[in-house]
Amino acid sequence: MAEKPGETRADYPHFLEIPIRLRDVDVYGHVNNTVYLQFFDTVINAYLIEEGGLDMPRGKVIGLAVETMCRFHAEIDFPGRIKAGLRVKRIGSSSVTYEVGIFKPGLESPAATGHFVHVFIERESRKPTPIPAAMRAAMERLLVGED
Repeated sequence: MAEKPGETRADYPHFLEIPIRLRDVDVYGHVNNTVYLQFFDTVINAYLIEEGGLDMPRGKVIGLAVETMCRFHAEIDFPGRIKAGLRVKRIGSSSVTYEVGIFKPGLESPAATGHFVHVFIERESRKPTPIPAAMRAAMERLLVGED
């Protein structure tokens, strides 16, 4: 489970600020639920590109999302920015479980929490493959341990 009672910003070792676009808002006036998974995908892949050497368009190894979950705690409105907090819960040989917290400006409690599982595969064969060393090292820097 990606949520612990009383979670705060301090529970996440890495953050990415993401702007809220007008198109992210639904007819009810708040960020649509589907956009939160885009926030998750953005913080994870930006981190892997910057810190782990992920080459999305040309790399021989790519990560595929195989599971996502998001729990909503508070609405987020336009205009503004969020900060997506990232940590790693578990690293296997070819898979990783990330946990993400979405934070509104100035608030310590997350507006949403969830998890995202990547399985790494060879681009050509589409077969699972070990996580490349540079990506694994980047993930290990965010590892918070398993329950």
